[in-house]
Amino acid sequence: MAVGASSAAAARPAADLAVVDSNQDDPRMWWYEFATSEIGWNPRVNVLLPDDYHTSGRTYPVLYLLHGGGIGQNFTAFDALGIREKTAGRPLIVVMPDGGSAGWYSNPVTSHTGPRNWESFHIHQLLPWVESTFRAHTSMDGRAVSGFSMGGFGALKYAAKYHGHFGSVSAHSGPASLRRDFGAVAHWANLSSAAVELGTGTVYGVPWDEARVSADNAVENIERYRGKRVFLAAGTSPEPIHINPGDSINETHVLAGQREFKAALDNAGIAHDSHEAPGGHFVRPELLQADIDGVVATLRGA
Repeated sequence: MAVGASSAAAARPAADLAVVDSNQDDPRMWWYEFATSEIGWNPRVNVLLPDDYHTSGRTYPVLYLLHGGGIGQNFTAFDALGIREKTAGRPLIVVMPDGGSAGWYSNPVTSHTGPRNWESFHIHQLLPWVESTFRAHTSMDGRAVSGFSMGGFGALKYAAKYHGHFGSVSAHSGPASLRRDFGAVAHWANLSSAAVELGTGTVYGVPWDEARVSADNAVENIERYRGKRVFLAAGTSPEPIHINPGDSINETHVLAGQREFKAALDNAGIAHDSHEAPGGHFVRPELLQADIDGVVATLRGA
């Protein structure tokens, strides 16, 4: 179903992506369920439309907003955090996809639960589908990616690895360094994915696929953030982050990794907007609002 599709130049969605269910009863928040060969179950996506989408005829920038890890974390996470109110009156489409309880926005090295290629689903299927279905800008300066925790990691990864896709990137308590502290975050990604996502399979393999770790590691890809809006937020309290029983990492690791990343950006002369606030691992409403306002101010207008 086309909903005021963008120009004919918009990318076409992959042939093996199909909408199997949807609901457009709400004037702004529409959801879709997909069948795709990249994921072994049917992932869902919330698409939040601007207030005037149905009457304006305009084309809008798009924010891809990625949820964190943990049992029960899914495409509805940011609706529960008030995303409708935070975008009211703003000319912005917000796309909030499933990313798995511990999918790490990656194509894993191994999976024993069927395909879990979240990276391919988001970049090669979902993004083209959005741009062929909605009146969405289709250039780098019309797209942003942001996320919380695991989703913040995914945002940093996608913005660097797919450099020409996103003009703005944000990480709310998102890890920016996989190798520091003896590889704490990379080990955490492997342990959590093995426990709740991949049936003992892992994102990075055992031993690690070092090339994959480097490709996903923000601090090893500093130049790929040049020319982008970069927004970072982290807590200063050592609150544990839990994805599954017996597996936790400390917000201290996240904060230290973001500081390492910020220092590398500074050394390279790459501008960024960074915030450290009291408390542990959670989305700070005021910083999420500031991030959304910054996205709207930065991206190509409606």
